[in-house]
Amino acid sequence: MNQIIYAGKHLLTYSVSRHAHSNWEMIYCTSGEGHLLFDDCSLSYQEGDLVIIPPLFFHRNESDAGFTNIHLNFVEPQLPFREPVILHGDANHFLREAFQAAFFVFSSDPGRSSQLLNAYANLIVSLILAGLDAPARTPVVEEIESCIIRSYPDENFELDRYLQSLPFNYDYLRKLFKRETGTTPHQLLSDTRLQAAAERLGYADSKGSSISEIAHLCGFREPLYFSRMFKKKYGLSPSQFQSRQQAEPSADGESLKIRL
Repeated sequence: MNQIIYAGKHLLTYSVSRHAHSNWEMIYCTSGEGHLLFDDCSLSYQEGDLVIIPPLFFHRNESDAGFTNIHLNFVEPQLPFREPVILHGDANHFLREAFQAAFFVFSSDPGRSSQLLNAYANLIVSLILAGLDAPARTPVVEEIESCIIRSYPDENFELDRYLQSLPFNYDYLRKLFKRETGTTPHQLLSDTRLQAAAERLGYADSKGSSISEIAHLCGFREPLYFSRMFKKKYGLSPSQFQSRQQAEPSADGESLKIRL
């Protein structure tokens, strides 16, 4: 039985004290990086990683730079794991969107939450199982994806120059990357920057930040270009998006996110 019984979110956080759950916990890192420390091992994660923790495994979460995440508690998900495990490779953000939707439903619609949460629980488990069966990616594709995730906040990061520095033909790399991830390196960079901006615009403490500041923090040199790309992707200007997100507090005081 795949069933979500709790959905929570950490805004920018640096540590979570040692604890354990009587049910399964799944943690999707939406930004930053850190380490989950268990009694006999540790798992290092970064943005886009999913950590799955079976019941009764004590753990704590530590990060020097800070992290944000969405965490869900499941009852008896139909998964093959018996120990904590970390999964990578959510290149198309399907898991991310499912986690965001589950959190939104749990926080905003108690009357319908049970039926919808069961649907999202089944979707998340199906996506995880499908990912386990997916063919392994070539090392160069993993290297490119990792570099993009690390470098997207740097507005001086030149993706073309990086790709041309690799010992492969440029067009071959682009085609290989798209075949294995479903998107191009440039599209992944753009989507990652826009996603990071959307999350920053939704933070309650971002009201004092200008759109220009947020654009630069997420790797955009030109605020006008950022605004144009943001509206094209989300249908709202950055200021409209920020106002809507911060005007709808959830039950635990955090800002709700519309489906990105």
